[in-house]
Amino acid sequence: MTSKASPLWTGEELRQAMGARVIGALPDAIDGASIDTRTLQPGDAFFAITGLARDGHEFVAAALEAGAAAAVIDEAQAAALAPLVADRGALLVVPDVLGGLEAAGRASRARSRARIVAVTGSVGKTSTKEALRLALAGQGRTHASVASYNNHWGVPLTLTRMPRETEFGVFEIGMSAPGEIRALTAMVRPHVAIVTTVAPVHLEFFPSVEAIADAKGEIFEGLEPDGAAIINADNPHAPRLRALAERAGAARILTFGEAAGADVRLTREILQPDLSIVEASVFGDPATWRVGAPGHHMVVNSLGVLAAAQALGADVALAALALGQMSAPQGRGERTRLAAHGGDFLLIDESYNANPASMRAAIAALGKVEPGPRGRRIAVLADMLELGAQGAALHAGLAADLEAHDIDLVYAAGPMMQALWQALPPARRALHCDAPAGLEDAIVAAVHAGDVVMVKGSNSTRISRIVTALKARFPAAGSSRD
Repeated sequence: MTSKASPLWTGEELRQAMGARVIGALPDAIDGASIDTRTLQPGDAFFAITGLARDGHEFVAAALEAGAAAAVIDEAQAAALAPLVADRGALLVVPDVLGGLEAAGRASRARSRARIVAVTGSVGKTSTKEALRLALAGQGRTHASVASYNNHWGVPLTLTRMPRETEFGVFEIGMSAPGEIRALTAMVRPHVAIVTTVAPVHLEFFPSVEAIADAKGEIFEGLEPDGAAIINADNPHAPRLRALAERAGAARILTFGEAAGADVRLTREILQPDLSIVEASVFGDPATWRVGAPGHHMVVNSLGVLAAAQALGADVALAALALGQMSAPQGRGERTRLAAHGGDFLLIDESYNANPASMRAAIAALGKVEPGPRGRRIAVLADMLELGAQGAALHAGLAADLEAHDIDLVYAAGPMMQALWQALPPARRALHCDAPAGLEDAIVAAVHAGDVVMVKGSNSTRISRIVTALKARFPAAGSSRD
C-alpha cells in the first residue's frame, strides 16, 4: 500500500510560520503556493503580493473562485475582503504579504533536511540552475526555482513551495543592486554557493565591474558552516571572489574552468551545432561527458555543475551522465526548425535577456551552426540595457564578434544598437529600426530555407516578438501546416 505524501503545508503550519490571523475556515492541507491566478491550482495558497503594475488583492476573489485553499492578504485589506470567505476558503491576514511570504520561506528552509545549492552570476544563472536540477534529479527528490524566479519574491516563493521530503534544493539568486543577494542568501542558507561569472551587467547601478563582483560575492555570506564556495577560475575577478568567500567563512573553496589548478578543469571540448563533448580533469580524475545544449558557455557551466555535485555529496559520474539530456530552454537558446519555401530554417531563440557576455556567447554559438545550401547566419539583435555610460562602446564592440564568427546579416533594433550599426561593415547591415516591431515584416519577408536566425536582446525591449512572428508565419518543420 502506497502512503499518501504529506501536504506541502497544513493550514496551521502556514499560519504559525507567518504569525497570521485567520478569517474563515482554516484548511487542513495546502498543496502549493501561488502569486498568479492564471497558474494557480486548486488547493494552493494565494499570496496577494503587490507588483509594479497590479495589486494582488484585486485577484483574491478570482483565486478563491479557482479553488485556492487560502489567500494571504495585508491587514489593511482584511475588512474589505472578509465577505469573500463566508462560505469557502480562508484569509490569512498578515501585516505585509511579502513579509509573510518571506516568513513562510524561512520556515520551509528551517524544517528541511535537503542539501541546498544557490547560484548567482552575471551570466549563466538559469542555465546552470537547470543543469543542476537535471544532474541531481536522478539522485534524490529535487526542488528547483521555476524559470528565473530569482528576486525578492521569487526566492521566498520557491522556498515556500519546497516539499518537506526534498533531498536537493536548487535556487537561483539574482540582483540589480548591492545588498539584494545578501538578504536572499540569508533565507536560502545554501550548503553550496556558485558564482558562474562576473561581467559588465547592470553597470547603470554599479560604479564598476569590481562592485558587481562584490555584490555577487554576497552569496557566500549565507553559506552553512560546512559550506562550499564555487568560483569560475577563468574570470578575472576570481581572486576577489575567493577573498570574499574566505572572509565569509566558507569551509571549502572549489574552482572550475580552463585555468591550471582548477578543481574541475576543461582539457578539451568538441563543439557541435546541437551538443558538445567535454573532456576534463574532475578533482584529478579524467572524465568525458556530453552536454545536450550547444556552446562553449554551456560547457563551462557544466564544469561548475560537477563541482557542485561533488560538494553536495552527489554521485559526480551520474551527474555528468545526466547532462547529456540538457536542452536549451525557451528564450535561452531554444532551437526550432521552421518550414519555409520548400525547405526549412533554424530559429535560435535567445530573446529572454542580453548583456555583453551572453551576447558574445550567443554570437559564438550561432557561428558554430553551418547554414544549409544558400543559407545565411542572421543575427537579430536588440539593445542591451542597464549598461550606463559604457553602453555605446559595449554595443559597438559586438561588431568584432560578428565578424569573427562570420555572421552574414545583422538586423538591429533600439537606440543603443545604433552604435553597433555604425561599427558594422555595410555588407553585414540588413536593417536598423528604433524598436523590434519595425523589423518584423522585413525579417519575415527575408528569411528563406537554409538560414540560421538567432534572436537576442534585453527582455524589456520585447525582441521576443520577432520569435513570435516567425513561429506564427512559418510552421514547425514536419508539422501538419508544413
